[in-house]
Amino acid sequence: MIVLDASAVLAFLAGESGADEVEANLTEGTVCPAVNWSEVAQKVRTRGADWLAAKALIESYGVRVEPTTAADAELAATLWQRGSGLSLADRLCLATGRRLGGTVLTADAAWGGQPGVQLIQASRTRGNSLGAPKLTQRRPPSAVPVY
Repeated sequence: MIVLDASAVLAFLAGESGADEVEANLTEGTVCPAVNWSEVAQKVRTRGADWLAAKALIESYGVRVEPTTAADAELAATLWQRGSGLSLADRLCLATGRRLGGTVLTADAAWGGQPGVQLIQASRTRGNSLGAPKLTQRRPPSAVPVY
């Protein structure tokens, strides 16, 4: 099972390097923790992009939002370390991955060395001049960039 961090989803939506690797892991059964789903929605909206198109695109792969549990919250608290670079959302994503026995996919280098983490190599540049995803299987239903 794959658990998506917001950075991986955003790399996919923006068509950054690493987007193909993320897309290859978008299958039925892939999950995105609710806290990371919120991060993606906030970033897409902040950039003035179409959240409903981005949401529909991600969901078209069978990705589902995974609720956060009390056990996730408690494990996330134990993962806190001063100066680690891991936010609360990062730690909740890691905790969700551990609970589900999955591999967490992230573009955040601060996660290096964490067990059960697969780091994708994403750049912070747009995939094309429009900022639209460069996808091999699916495209947004309109010409409006989703991120």
